[in-house]
Amino acid sequence: MTIWSSNEAHLAMFNDIAAGFKETHPGVNVAFESLPFASYTTTLTTQIAGGNPPDLAWILESDAPDFLKSGTLAPLTATLSATEGYDLADVTETATALWASEGELFAYPFSTSPLGIFVNNDVIQAAGAKTPAELIAAGEWTWDNAFATASAVGNSGKAGLVLRDFNYQTWRNLAAVWDGWGASPWSEDGKTCTFTEAPMVDAMTAIHNAIFVQNAIPGPGEDIDFFAGETGMTTTQISRASLLPKENPFDWDLVPLPAGPAGTYAVFGQAGVGAFANRPNTEVAVEFIAYMTNPENSQKLAQFFPPARASLLNADTLATTNPLLSAEQIETVVVQGISTGNVLPSHTNYAQIQQLIRAELDSLWQADADVATVMQSVCDSISPLLAR
Repeated sequence: MTIWSSNEAHLAMFNDIAAGFKETHPGVNVAFESLPFASYTTTLTTQIAGGNPPDLAWILESDAPDFLKSGTLAPLTATLSATEGYDLADVTETATALWASEGELFAYPFSTSPLGIFVNNDVIQAAGAKTPAELIAAGEWTWDNAFATASAVGNSGKAGLVLRDFNYQTWRNLAAVWDGWGASPWSEDGKTCTFTEAPMVDAMTAIHNAIFVQNAIPGPGEDIDFFAGETGMTTTQISRASLLPKENPFDWDLVPLPAGPAGTYAVFGQAGVGAFANRPNTEVAVEFIAYMTNPENSQKLAQFFPPARASLLNADTLATTNPLLSAEQIETVVVQGISTGNVLPSHTNYAQIQQLIRAELDSLWQADADVATVMQSVCDSISPLLAR
C-alpha cells in the first residue's frame, strides 16, 4: 500500500492492523510504502501508467474524480457488504459521496478531517485582542472579527493568522475561508467557472485586504509555523494537534471556522484508500480494506484520522483516541464539521486545472491587484477545461 505519511506512530498503527489481518491470511504480507506528499500523485500515476501499480493506495480527495473516471479501482461495495460485522450502512453518505459512482463505492474514505482554527491565546492576549473563545462566548465569532484579532497580532510584530499549507500556491486550501461567503470555484456539475461570481470576488477581496491592508495574514514569502509558538491562529486539520509543543507549551485552543456572510459552515479534507482492479492481488487487497476499515480498526484509525462511521462520530468515542482535545472541541470542530461540512474542491483533470489557477492567482498576491480582473483571468484560463 502506498501512503504519503512517514509518521512513525501512523506506521506502527498500520503495521499492527496488518498483523491482525495476517492471522487470518497467513500467506499474505502487507507492506506500506511511504512516498513524499509533494510528488505523491505524480509518482502513483507514473506507476499505474507503467503497468506496475501498488496493490492498494491512498488517494487525495482532489484526485478522486480522476481515479473514479479512469476505471483503475476495484469495486468495494459487495465485499464490504458481505463482510461479517462490517455494517456498511454505518458509513455516512456525506463521507462516501466523493468516492462512489452510480451506487458503487470504489475507495473508502478512511480520513474525513475537518478544518478548524488552532489558537495561541498567549500571543493574542499579549496583543490586547479578543481571543476566539471570547468572541464565541459573545456570539461574535465571524471572519470580520477573526481578521481584526489577527490584525492586532500582526501589528504587534507577530504573525496573525497563518493559512496552513496554502503558501500562496495551494489555493484550494482557501476554501477554509471562502466557503463562509458561499463561494466555490465551479458549478456543482463542474462545467462552469464561478470565480467571477460575487461570493468568490467578495471572499477573495476579504482575503486580499487581510493580507495587504490589515496585516492579519503573513504575506508571500513568509514561511511561518504556528506550532513554533509565535503566531496568533492557524487554519488546519485536527491531526496537527500532534505538533503542539510539549516543551515550552503555550495556552492553545481549537475552535470551529468563523461564520462568514453566508452563515456558519464547515470544510473537510478527505483521504481514501482503494485497491487496483485486474491485478494478481486485487481480491485480497479488497479484503484488507474491509479489515482495515471494520468498526474495531476504524476506532484505532480515529486516533489520527477522523472516521466516516456514524457510530464513532461522538465526543465520547473520539475523546478516547484524541486525548489532547476536549469533548467540546471534538463536538464543535470534528463531529459537527463532518456532519455538516463541504469537502475541499476536486475535479477531473485536477492537476492541470489547479496549475492554471495557481498561475493566474499569482497576480492577486500583490498590494495593488484588482481582484475582479484576476478572477476573470482565472475563468478565462480554466473554462475550456471545465467544459470538457
